[in-house]
Amino acid sequence: MAEDEIDAIRALLASKPRPVGWAARRARLDEVGSVWPVAPDVTLETVDAGGRPGEVLLAPESDPTKILLFFHGGGYCSGSILSHRRMVTEAGRACGLRTLALDYRLAPEHPFPAALDDARAAWRRLRESGVEAGRIVVGGDSAGAGLALALMQRLREEGEAQPACAWLVSPWTDLTMSGATLTSKDADDPLIHKTYLEALASAYVPDDMDRANPSLSPLFADLSGFPPMLIQVGSEETLLSDAARLAEAAGGARVAATLEVWPRMIHAWPLWNARLNAGRRALAHLGAFARSAL
Repeated sequence: MAEDEIDAIRALLASKPRPVGWAARRARLDEVGSVWPVAPDVTLETVDAGGRPGEVLLAPESDPTKILLFFHGGGYCSGSILSHRRMVTEAGRACGLRTLALDYRLAPEHPFPAALDDARAAWRRLRESGVEAGRIVVGGDSAGAGLALALMQRLREEGEAQPACAWLVSPWTDLTMSGATLTSKDADDPLIHKTYLEALASAYVPDDMDRANPSLSPLFADLSGFPPMLIQVGSEETLLSDAARLAEAAGGARVAATLEVWPRMIHAWPLWNARLNAGRRALAHLGAFARSAL
């Protein structure tokens, strides 16, 4: 059954040619990410998240005083609240808390540090509203996971309290693209390939910046003082090395890091939790992790 489910997701992703151009890429990610709607018992509210639109989502019986601040994936150039809405709402349900999904600015119109500045402003808005840092989970998938790590680095630099924990799905942590699985998993990954990542990085990173800068590639950051991390990645991903090396770096910095490698899973598979049992189980693992940290 698990093989049938992931094969169906692969078929969905392959049902149309890979789009060309930023507008088409954004529309396609919104389409495949929102193919299954949010459960009808979830409430949604649009909010000001520090100067950018945000969406607060709450499932029944969740604790509104605890929150998941979530940054969507899409290589800093696509993805949205819409594309990740189902994933975020079910993550909140699993954790038993409220969620805030951020509509941060996208490259190439808004290159680095726009997304990081927006993430920092959203964090500040939460803290100013009275939410304690220890009642916040920071999370994201793909580039959104990299953004979560960059936010925690900035918080440490500014002497701010860290969140209770971090949830990092299929994290893109190395914009220098030095991971071995970018080559060894290229034929297995239906979504992420080195040439595509190169286009994304070129759009996001200013020409005068070194891509090894830790704010761009948190794999190379000093992770000491970071909160516990749950890192989830699929075995079929070209970014498998990014996740594994992040866990190793966290361990070297004496940070508690749990690395889960999910057999047969592809990039950001919890997006399709409505029809993918492994996606639901990954969110259940998140729920246990977050409840323990909170």
